[in-house]
Amino acid sequence: MKAYEFIDHTADVVVKAYGKDIAEAYGHAAKAMFDLMTDSSKIAAVGEYKIELTAPDREQLLVDWLSELLFLHDVHNVVFGRFKVVLKDNQLSAIVYGEEFSTQKHRIGIEIKAVTYHMLEVHMTDPVYVQVLFDI
Repeated sequence: MKAYEFIDHTADVVVKAYGKDIAEAYGHAAKAMFDLMTDSSKIAAVGEYKIELTAPDREQLLVDWLSELLFLHDVHNVVFGRFKVVLKDNQLSAIVYGEEFSTQKHRIGIEIKAVTYHMLEVHMTDPVYVQVLFDI
């Protein structure tokens, strides 16, 4: 099974991320986001952040999850390449691994301005996937 795919969109980027369960799909969506921003295969797991989130539903939780990662990237100049996500009801607990972004090591990719609600989907039955549109 592929981890994710990009779906054609006129102005922004749409990602459809798959998983054996919804937690894995959330992790693949995060991986796709960082693959847009840089080559995530070049990101070393030198540091880690723990993220805890609660939302009223899984859709809001997905937006909050990706927005939190984007915030950490913007504020702390870090990029992430590995994600351990656990979901229970509408609560997310994750450990994300990465390092400081360096133009010496990392490719400069697409700048993501925001995670949006447009075209947002959380599909919990076979096939399990999430879909999100990034404002670029």
